[in-house]
Amino acid sequence: MKVLVTGAAGLIGSNVVKILEEKGAKVIALDDFSSGNYKNIKDIKGGVICADILDESIYLKLPKVDAVIHEGAITDTILKDDKKMIMVNFEGFKNVFNFCLKKKTKLVYISSAGVYGDGPSPMKESQAARPLNAYAYSKYLCDCHASQFMGKKILPLLVGIRYFNVYGPGEYHKGSAASMIYQLYLQMKAGKRPRVFKSGEQKRDFIYVKDAARITVDALGLKKDLIVNVGTGKARSFNDIILALNKAMGKNLEPDYFDNPFTGLYQDFTEADISLLKKNFQTPPKFSLEEGVEDYFANYLSQFEQ
Repeated sequence: MKVLVTGAAGLIGSNVVKILEEKGAKVIALDDFSSGNYKNIKDIKGGVICADILDESIYLKLPKVDAVIHEGAITDTILKDDKKMIMVNFEGFKNVFNFCLKKKTKLVYISSAGVYGDGPSPMKESQAARPLNAYAYSKYLCDCHASQFMGKKILPLLVGIRYFNVYGPGEYHKGSAASMIYQLYLQMKAGKRPRVFKSGEQKRDFIYVKDAARITVDALGLKKDLIVNVGTGKARSFNDIILALNKAMGKNLEPDYFDNPFTGLYQDFTEADISLLKKNFQTPPKFSLEEGVEDYFANYLSQFEQ
């Protein structure tokens, strides 16, 4: 199988590339390296194309592939340029979609749990969208566009993946857009008290990138079109992260609480309903928060200077 992965140098994209190559697939990595890091795919066996997904001319030059996993996007949720966010994430998605439509290629694209906004949890794929920022809105637009074609067999397969909070190896370059796990790790590594919003009980459904990437690749084997949550189904607090990091790092640092500056634009609680995930995928997420943090620290963070 030959697979095109957009956003291949990013956190999840690079892990997707690794899993695909381990499975024997030939991978073509596409990234404009505006936010991804070349180090994430320095060992790729397949080809690398440096290109912008908004550049329509690039799609005339791409080779024939069996599937596309579209990870390319702006993921910095606090970017203030709404036009840029929606252009890249939505118009870029439509370019990829049209390429797949012309070539009759499988497409797995990335949505986000952000589309649920401050809606009720556990969050179900069928509930109303309530995006709170331009990033979430751009992903909602992708879902709306894709939903018009799902079940109509115009593509061999069309799957939307709504990631919840992904963390793990490959995010070192993301700065303020990196996961809370990584940001808190950096503070604790420096001997500082980990800073979190008062009172640290905001909860997220944190999913380890090894699970997120594996499920994304497994989506290529689905028999029907769908949009599906990819999370653990269990919300955990920022305080839980600090406890897990303290244990993994052998530290005992107390949290430093401060006021949340993003009131009204911030999800205080996210938890995935993973009923659809369990129904359609053979293996649901394997890592608990504690297991993911331990693996992340022991096998990556403790061994490499980023």
